[in-house]
Amino acid sequence: MLSNLFLLDIETVPQKEAYELLSPEWQILWCEKISKTVPENTSPIDSYKQRGGILAEFGKIVCISTAFFYDELKGGNSLKVKSIYGDDEKEILLSFILLCNKVYNRNPNFQFAGHNIKEFDIPYICRRMIINGVALPEYLQMYERKPWEVKMFDTLNWWKFGDHKNYITLHLLANVLGIPTSKSDIDGSMVQDVYYKEKNIKRIADYCERDVIVTANVVLKFLNLPVLADEAVVIVP
Repeated sequence: MLSNLFLLDIETVPQKEAYELLSPEWQILWCEKISKTVPENTSPIDSYKQRGGILAEFGKIVCISTAFFYDELKGGNSLKVKSIYGDDEKEILLSFILLCNKVYNRNPNFQFAGHNIKEFDIPYICRRMIINGVALPEYLQMYERKPWEVKMFDTLNWWKFGDHKNYITLHLLANVLGIPTSKSDIDGSMVQDVYYKEKNIKRIADYCERDVIVTANVVLKFLNLPVLADEAVVIVP
């Protein structure tokens, strides 16, 4: 089962650093988009800073970290991790497709795996592909598929156990399961400042990679398998 999983996590930022930098038309579109989902007393400036990066119409992908399990270390599972990151979102998406194609050609039955990827990462990637004029490969053409035909290993859905009201962050789930987490020098709320103010995309990629590794360990915990030893994780340039 583990050999079928292709783990991923994305990091996103608003397309513009601040609401004030949006054109008047896009400021109106933003206010229309969030009018029913944020408290009435929240200003557009604040709501854009809080949510601009997580809405695919207004955000962009700056990093996709991927990983897959393999068995090269005797007596346990190993993990290879590779990140695609930069300022050119279209190039990130095209490189991601090339990587996915390699996985698909090796194993047509592969499944995307991650935390909340069904409702965030995969839809976000697909929407940004369409926006960037990138053709969706067959394995991402999910818009006409029935729910049971969309095969993903989503640790959030697994943890719900049918309880659709339940939501848990990867950070909390890792702590509950006794797994070291990725929240060290940075967390998700800091990504856009690290990108726009520090201009440190590598720091974002390092954080994203740690999330993928944490997710891999959550998967192992779910399957009652030992978590990864540090030396079992290989970061591929």
